[in-house]
Amino acid sequence: MRCAAGSGRGGARPDGPGVLYFGYRMCRAVFRTWCRTYRPHDRSGPRAVRLNELDERIVRALAEDARRSYADIGAEVGLSAPAVKRRVDRLREQGAITGFTVRVDPAVLGWETEGFVEMYCRHKTSPQDIRRGLARYPEVASASTVTGDADAIVQVFASDMRHFERVLERIAGEPFVERTRSVLVLSPLLRRYGSGSPA
Repeated sequence: MRCAAGSGRGGARPDGPGVLYFGYRMCRAVFRTWCRTYRPHDRSGPRAVRLNELDERIVRALAEDARRSYADIGAEVGLSAPAVKRRVDRLREQGAITGFTVRVDPAVLGWETEGFVEMYCRHKTSPQDIRRGLARYPEVASASTVTGDADAIVQVFASDMRHFERVLERIAGEPFVERTRSVLVLSPLLRRYGSGSPA
């Protein structure tokens, strides 16, 4: 659509067939209408999902045992099995439930040494750089950016002390890492997987 800005209502019509002409006032009216009706896309990103009490009880039940049937959970929360399934499907679509998995004792799979590594990174290292660098390590169970002096903390599982030392050396050798500090876990005291929402 082409607009020709002339004075008043008139103005010279442009040459050539198929060209729509609007005077200055018409262009201004069209533009004002567009401004009133245009709604830009929401670029604020995904919003946090708020769970109601029933949703929380269902999520807590699944977090404790993902193999529980919808009928079993429904009997606990006072809903039918189809109603529980609908809520679970909705929570999956919203991203509140990201998947179902199994919890395994790492020692059973040969991961008998656990430690945490504090990473101190070089200037201008982004969280994406850290994630890309650590994603290729099968020994890394989790990694998070943190407050304080360190830039990130990494949970590492290894088969033994020598294995842990080799992994630590490789992580310390990453180009974005300035130095590391590590601690070894002696005995896990408490691990929670589905304790519900904060009070």
